[in-house]
Formats: sequence, C-alpha cells, structure tokens
Amino acid sequence: MGTSASWLSLSWIFWNLLIFKFSSRITAIRKDIGFQEERTCRTTIQGRYYISDDNGYVCDALTIDPQSRCCSVKGEKFSCHGCNLLSQCCNSYEYCVSCCLNPARTEKGRVLKLKIAKPATAGTYANVFDYCAGRCRHNSESVVHENAYLSDFHHCFSQTSNSSGTNSAVLEGKLHGINVIVGRQGESCNSVCKSRGQSCVPNKLLVLNQCDIIQQYMSCKGACLASVGADQPAEVVHDAPKHLNPGSCLYTQKQSTLSCDGSHQHTRRLCPCA
Repeated sequence: MGTSASWLSLSWIFWNLLIFKFSSRITAIRKDIGFQEERTCRTTIQGRYYISDDNGYVCDALTIDPQSRCCSVKGEKFSCHGCNLLSQCCNSYEYCVSCCLNPARTEKGRVLKLKIAKPATAGTYANVFDYCAGRCRHNSESVVHENAYLSDFHHCFSQTSNSSGTNSAVLEGKLHGINVIVGRQGESCNSVCKSRGQSCVPNKLLVLNQCDIIQQYMSCKGACLASVGADQPAEVVHDAPKHLNPGSCLYTQKQSTLSCDGSHQHTRRLCPCA
C-alpha cells in the first residue's frame, strides 16, 4: 500500500511538472509572436476638399483610409500638379506639400536646421513633413495690401523664401524701356512687335521666361509649366487640345530655344518690344 501511494505521489508530481513546463513554453511562444502595428499617416488639415499625407500622396478627403489615415497609393506620389518648379510655388496647399516631400526637391538635412520663425530663439522643424506643411502655408510675405495675394501661386516651399516677389521686382527692373505685349494666337514676337511699329528684343526673352513675370501679364489658370519650344514664354489658349494643358503658361528650361521667330498655333506669346 505504501509503495502504491508513493508511486501515485511521484506520478502527480511528474504530471504537474510536465504541465508547468508545457505551459511556460506556450506562454513564451505567445509572448514572442505579435501582430505588427499598422502605421498611421499624418495629414494636412487646411483644405476643404483635398488632403496630403506624409507619404507624399494627395487624395479626396472622403476617400482617405479611416484606419490608417493614409491616402491610396494608386495616385501619383510627390505630385507637383499646379506648381511652378522654378519658383517652387503652387496654387494648391496640398499639392505644395506633396511636391515638397519629394527628397529630390527637399534636402532633409538642410530643412531640419531651418528656423520655424525669424527670431533666433525659434525652434527648428522636427521632420520634413512639418517643414513642408508649415512652409506651404501662405504668410505675410505672400500678400499685398494685407488682403490680396501677390500671385495665385502663393503656396511656396522654397528653402530661401516663401515668396518670389523680390525676385520679380529685380526682373521687372531689367525690362525698363521694354513694352511687354501679349500676342494673338499663333503669332510670333517679330509679328507682334512689327504690328506696333517696333522690333522684338531677343535678349529680353530671357527675362520674360520666368513664371513670376508671365503671371503678371497672363492668367495662367492651368499653372505655369516647364516646356520646350521656340514659342515660349507663352500661354496655351483655352480651346487647345487637352493634352496641351489649356490655360497653362509655359516657360522653357532650354534657353537656347528662345526666339523672336517662334510661334505655335495653340499659344499666345509674351513679347518684349522696343
């Protein structure tokens, strides 16, 4: 009887040790395995219709993912729609942020050292998204008479200035004595100036080949875009084929193509006459 009791006691101890060991192993396994937490995007909140997330996408506020707060990746990343890449200014806050987030346009190491405000005691930006979201908001440098914008392109992410107004004033000074005339559709600048008893001044085309200047003479409702053509600077007429970006103003990054002779059937040229 004593031997049987001892055997039962040993069996009980053995099974308890086995259960304890098995339970500990299961607990350890469950502790080591976990679900990866889904990343939540930071977004702009200024616009009524569009949102830009910190991944560089722009989407309709109604289509944003309710859980991640991120835009769909189906759209264009780092979109610069409605932006003038020369002045780094856009006509939309959300697209300004999206364009600014492109590492090729905004150098992280540099912007994180910039002051948020002018005082020496002001802090710096914590990340590139904060820089872009803050920089693209219009400020006092973007307006004239406190109630009107210098330009429709008043959302700027330039690392040097939030407005290109000063640069515009310098360029205008170079046009002293020049009559800046908007030609008719399909006209060359030689034709435009000749009809007014004047001549086209070729070296002043370079001065006019700036979005800040073009926007003062043309509406540029379809943004100001870099292009290539002897008819630039110019504005695409509103009834032009859609693929030509009707209403857009065009400047060329290839200055050697600037010509008084150039013309295009779907554009109106901006001409320097004297």
